[in-house]
Amino acid sequence: MTGSKNKRIRKDAITLIGVVLSAALQAYVIKVFMNPSNLISSGFTGVAQLINLLTETTGFHIDTSLGILLLNIPVALLCARGISPRFTLFSCIQFGCASLFLKLFQFEPLMQDVLLNVAFGGFLYGICVVIALKVGASTGGTDFVALYFSNKFGKSLWQYVFLFNTTVVLIFGAFRGWTHAGYSIVFQLISTKTISTFHTRYERLTMQITTEHPQELLAAYTAQYRHGISCVDGYGGYSHQPFTVMTTVVSSYEVKEIIHLMKEVDPKVIINIYKTVDFVGGFYRKPID
Repeated sequence: MTGSKNKRIRKDAITLIGVVLSAALQAYVIKVFMNPSNLISSGFTGVAQLINLLTETTGFHIDTSLGILLLNIPVALLCARGISPRFTLFSCIQFGCASLFLKLFQFEPLMQDVLLNVAFGGFLYGICVVIALKVGASTGGTDFVALYFSNKFGKSLWQYVFLFNTTVVLIFGAFRGWTHAGYSIVFQLISTKTISTFHTRYERLTMQITTEHPQELLAAYTAQYRHGISCVDGYGGYSHQPFTVMTTVVSSYEVKEIIHLMKEVDPKVIINIYKTVDFVGGFYRKPID
């Protein structure tokens, strides 16, 4: 019991460090790369920037920091049941810290070239989202929505997030000019591509495992994973020695752990991994903790 509690504490500590780092990087990108080039952010942060723009000349001004909180909190409450309380809590810490850092810290621009700001800023903004997702949280807003429906339907929806962000950018362009809107769309494309490249939770891979110790491998595998696995007996064309070929479909984030497990059981195991284009049938996906 104590070991399990310590493991949970370490996991929570890593998640907390990750979300604070993600929030700091997010605020840094906005201040250093985006604001100097008049770019708009993605997700609800972008909407908050848009609200800031639309209300800055009115008597009821809502700045970006406040807008982030007002937009994210209701969505967090709505999606909490469909994701998990822990995930929601740490996501709230992330966007809360991002709002605080935007208010407290000032950073000087690194580059004056707009294209460089778009390229580096878009990549780093995508990385800040990936950091949050990797440690079991998100940057809130559209991340909540995308993950909620991804868990429900088992498919990545980041392309739809990009369409939502593009709509926000078009509204932004009507007020700040289409040149800035065009640069912002490229910024969104780079950040979205970065997220889909590094966050592969919903990508499935087929593992073809060749072993002379099938029973031992099956026992170890089925004890830790809930994916189905099929076995076919054969023999080596060169050695004429009997072996078993086992085939299973797993999530990409599980592959390294499964390889490590199987090599512990059978150091001579042969594993071939290839991408699964589509999958029909029941597929177990570990819920977000």
